[in-house]
Amino acid sequence: MCTRDMNDSAREIWSQLRLEDRVCDVVLKVDGVQFRAHKIILSACSEYFRVLMTSIHWTCSEQREYTIIDVSPDIMELIIEYAYSHKTGITSKNMVDLLIAADKLDIQGLKSLCCSFLEKQLCPENCISILGFSELYSCHDLYQKAYSYTLLHFEEVIREPVENFLELTQSQLSDILDNNKLSVKQEERVFEAVMMWIDHDPQLRSKYIPVLLQKVRMGLMNPNYFLEFVMKDPLVCSNQECQPIVTRVLGTLLSICSNGPTDSSSQDPLSRPRTPSSCLFALSGWNSSFINAVECYNSNVDCWTPLSWVDIDEIPRGYYGTAVLDGHLYVLGGSNNGVYFNTVKKLNPLTQTWQQVGHMQLPRCFVTVAVLDGLIYAMGGHNGRERISSVERYDPKTNQWSLISSMQVVRSDASATALNRKIYICGGYNGRECLFTAECFDPLTNRWSFISRMQSSRSGLGVAALKNLVFAVGGCDGFRRLNSVESYNPDFDQWSIVTPMFERRSNFGIEVLNDRLFVVGGFNGVSATASAECYDAVTKEWYVYQLINMKQK
Repeated sequence: MCTRDMNDSAREIWSQLRLEDRVCDVVLKVDGVQFRAHKIILSACSEYFRVLMTSIHWTCSEQREYTIIDVSPDIMELIIEYAYSHKTGITSKNMVDLLIAADKLDIQGLKSLCCSFLEKQLCPENCISILGFSELYSCHDLYQKAYSYTLLHFEEVIREPVENFLELTQSQLSDILDNNKLSVKQEERVFEAVMMWIDHDPQLRSKYIPVLLQKVRMGLMNPNYFLEFVMKDPLVCSNQECQPIVTRVLGTLLSICSNGPTDSSSQDPLSRPRTPSSCLFALSGWNSSFINAVECYNSNVDCWTPLSWVDIDEIPRGYYGTAVLDGHLYVLGGSNNGVYFNTVKKLNPLTQTWQQVGHMQLPRCFVTVAVLDGLIYAMGGHNGRERISSVERYDPKTNQWSLISSMQVVRSDASATALNRKIYICGGYNGRECLFTAECFDPLTNRWSFISRMQSSRSGLGVAALKNLVFAVGGCDGFRRLNSVESYNPDFDQWSIVTPMFERRSNFGIEVLNDRLFVVGGFNGVSATASAECYDAVTKEWYVYQLINMKQK
């Protein structure tokens, strides 16, 4: 019998003895309610009980009753249940009282369970409350989780309801605004948050405007906004300490408008870009020949930055698949001049270094890739001889690929995404025609099933999940490149027409970033294109985005 089995068995025995009131040697009195238990069990789970029941003042055998104050009988019942089983019924109604009691009685295991439960409840409406609560009760891990959540979802936190945000102290607000990881699409929202916080209690908070204004990266603002709303703000204008700050920012904005961003401006705390919570990568492709290049798009400052590409081999490749898993960017397969690859490498964006990982079972170019539940799926493609329907998946824990059930049909040049614990693959080319068909893979059954056909045949399309819908974008129908878009609703097994893109394109990059659908590069039927555009699911419109520096397919 293993140690865990022995521990579980012992807990069951002790729990049964308590329920039968056998060999109980302690009584806890809580608001007139008595709880019989065993000192050794309570002492094992709590330093508080251990000190209480082994103190020199309580060594006589007659001492059997202890009164516990500031804990309700219902909560004490849960605490005793935890002491005997290391489990308890934590709910949204009792979690706060239970954590407070666990902190008071120094039951660290139960306190940790409550923190884990609270962590799962984090949302824009409660993250500030949980931040303050975790700080008050020294829940360090929970505090960091709530703090990181607040940074990542700041724009949602400052929307209605804003009561919790308005109750932040000046020190807490300064710390949040000063953090490089504060995720905002526009720095204007940070300024508006500051003014909203001050307006909540202007008599007490107006004096903090110089301190808080220096935490706003005003050098990243739209110049017109800065002139109209910051420089003309009555509170900013009336505070002498704000004037040098505003003057400095004005000089920076004028310089950027005239000469563009410089190294010195990016080092200035008032104009230094914040670290993006997510980035969009554009990788090498084809433009009359294969090219090696990588660019990273920072949505916070709306610009592309070139990165290192190859430090493993010097062979350019195109028609590969990509995936993001655990913060790493994977590049799978591809081809160059008749050579088909089964190799896979991954990029660490933080260090900008590449590493070779386990090879796929088969060489695949025009391969379709998706990520689900921590595994990478490589679907179909061309193996150098023919198009295939086989599928394999990669487990980073073992660094190995394994074949799973094949798709219903052969397809290359398809695209796929994960939604609601399933993979959806759409369109592609079977060697004879562009495909209307789409399939769904359920990892629980290891089976592929057809779903409703798309309204247009699409090869070289892009597929992505957004707002619980699967979007099929662009591609080629065998006659021309498409700018049409359609979305699939899994609940109704139905495709619907969506606003078309501005430009026709196939074989492009597609990704969801900040709840917007980005398409980058591709082929427009005449040449490779460097254009990028994005779809906003709220407005249901497409917007042209800044051009990238390279042309890629």
